[in-house]
Amino acid sequence: MSVTAELKADTPSIRDSVTPEEWEVRVDLAACYRLCHQFGVTDRTNTHISARVPGTDGHFLLNPLGLLFDEIVASNMVKIDREGRKLDNTPYEVNVAGYIIHSAVLDAREDVNCVLHHHTLAGIAVSALEEGLLPISQHSMQFYNRIGYHDYEGFALDKDERARLAANLGSHQAMFLRNHGVLVTGKTVGNAFLVMDDLEKSCKAQLMAQATGKPLHLPPHEVCEHAARLFERPERGPRQALEWETLKRSLDRAGTRYVQ
Repeated sequence: MSVTAELKADTPSIRDSVTPEEWEVRVDLAACYRLCHQFGVTDRTNTHISARVPGTDGHFLLNPLGLLFDEIVASNMVKIDREGRKLDNTPYEVNVAGYIIHSAVLDAREDVNCVLHHHTLAGIAVSALEEGLLPISQHSMQFYNRIGYHDYEGFALDKDERARLAANLGSHQAMFLRNHGVLVTGKTVGNAFLVMDDLEKSCKAQLMAQATGKPLHLPPHEVCEHAARLFERPERGPRQALEWETLKRSLDRAGTRYVQ
């Protein structure tokens, strides 16, 4: 049996010791980790996704330090408080950089219940461009004048950086961490994953277009703003919820053991 298989088999389910609402969030968060692994949105053990624990005062779930995304299950995530202290009996340690980044957003934004941070090559590349993200694709239109930028300060280990992270994100749903990666927020785990995927496609399309060396065609401001507002329509939420369920079903069909 592989080390990963042993780890999964040895992870006791905590389903009966948490509320049904927390368990539902844990399952969605574990699915998000597995889908990120499937979509190639990983950097070994160096990125993280968090979710707020419903009905608590600032508690949230984060992946354990040292586990790959395809080792995450609903029961082995670490639950921590606003100060980064573990709240459950787990052998795993807290990822300090993950705590700094995620607590900054979750403390500042009550409308956010999930934070997704990654280091994909496309995301890093666009974060390093002076012009940032350009409105050159339909996917990118939802971020038109609606994305933050946070200058690189080194490894995110300083609690003082939390205020600057929150300020630079503002009311946006996504932010580029300059020369570092991407941060995406969501009202739900599924919402965060789908917006992340749209932003990743936006970055890849931009880099492919720029790589041709040819002039870029950018739609006029009025068209970009109109498209961005269409992305903000209320009916998008229910449609995203349906799409999220289809993605979880794909994990189930593949026999992915994340509900454990």
